[in-house]
Amino acid sequence: MKEVDVFSDGACSGNPGPGGWGSILRFKGIEKELSGGEPETTNNRMELLAVINALESLKEPCKVKITTDSKYVCDAFLKNWLTSWLNNGWKTANKKPVKNKELWERLLNLSKKHELSWFWIKGHAGHPENERCDKLAVEARMKFSKEIKDQ
Repeated sequence: MKEVDVFSDGACSGNPGPGGWGSILRFKGIEKELSGGEPETTNNRMELLAVINALESLKEPCKVKITTDSKYVCDAFLKNWLTSWLNNGWKTANKKPVKNKELWERLLNLSKKHELSWFWIKGHAGHPENERCDKLAVEARMKFSKEIKDQ
């Protein structure tokens, strides 16, 4: 099974507001950068989409080490929030509907295809790949910020 490193980040101006996401995939020293965004979104959605789009770009099942500065995304797996949400019918511990359910379902399906390991890092702390992902996310967000101003 191929081993791939994924780095991801999301950015949002306002919450909700224009947002962007960025990902870097690394396999045997070769890197691929991905980015995208939405005109009206939240930071958590962008963090999720950064990981989802990276995993969806893989053409076969892989061992994937995911490094993110998003506790929201990381802890869903590391602290078994997803298992609890599934057992509670997509409700949180407070009995409220889980936000971004459709994205969590996509990520959950991808986690069945790939062997994922999760690593949280502090954002904006000089981690080179995290800084590059942040730049990709901000650049993607800026495209939507400009479009909104031009209307």
